[in-house]
This record gives sequence, C-alpha cells and structure tokens, in this order.
Amino acid sequence: MMAALDLLGQRWTLRVIWELQQGPAGFRELRRRSDDMSSSVLAKRLHQLVEVGIVATDTGGIYHLTDLGHGLGPALEPLRGWAE
Repeated sequence: MMAALDLLGQRWTLRVIWELQQGPAGFRELRRRSDDMSSSVLAKRLHQLVEVGIVATDTGGIYHLTDLGHGLGPALEPLRGWAE
C-alpha cells in the first residue's frame, strides 16, 4: 500500500493516469494534454508507470493504460468523493 501511495503521490503521476483514462496518446500529445509539463518529468513518470505495469506502450509509441491502470479509476473513486 505504501509503495502505491508513494508512486501515486509523486507530482504529475495522477495527471498522466487521468489523461490516459481519456484515451491512449503519444508522448507529445500527453505533454500537450498535461499543461506542457517538462518532457523529462513526463518521461520519468511514464517510465515508472510502465515499470510497475500501470501503463504500456505499443510499437507506435502510443501509451495506454493496462488492465491494472484501468483498475485505478474505481479504486480512487472513494477518494474523489471524499475530496468533494
């Protein structure tokens, strides 16, 4: 649990996941959707998310959520309700 919170608590991590919930995207498109976060931070977050199996990339360089990544939406829903 703590490892998951450490990962998800890093700056921009949830934003990347949020954007990929809207649909798959390439690196430039993700950067554009994410208020032009720095390319180095985006690359680092994507690498981390791929490494833990939340995000995958296809041969065309398009990033998408894995089944594990899609499972985060319902898992985070109670937190969203609490925040509202």
